[in-house]
Amino acid sequence: EVQLVESGGGLVQAGGSLRLSCAASGFTFDDYAIGWFRQAPGKEREGVSWINRDDGSIVYADFVKGRFTISSDNAKNMVYLQMNSLTPEDTAVYYCAAEFYPIGGGSLEDDEYDAWGQGTQVTVSS
Repeated sequence: EVQLVESGGGLVQAGGSLRLSCAASGFTFDDYAIGWFRQAPGKEREGVSWINRDDGSIVYADFVKGRFTISSDNAKNMVYLQMNSLTPEDTAVYYCAAEFYPIGGGSLEDDEYDAWGQGTQVTVSS
């Protein structure tokens, strides 16, 4: 069974940085993508970024380009999200998720994903 566990959330001031980690386990195949999503209170969940485990391709949502960086350590089955220049609008619960056998390498659409972590809270104060 695939399991995903996020960590690294917390409280940070505007302009600060956080690095989220996603520990993945239970995979018996390499053809998957890991995506980061977030959901702020009263808002729909939105895709932030994804990385393909097989070929390393990466996509970012426009609202994080230049501020967030996704990376992976396949040997450790870890995916990271480095978040810089944080603003209060980045406050949300952040989730990592796995899309099995992704068509197109990955997706920012949450309904494409097959397994989810429990989420980690990121709060950015002004």
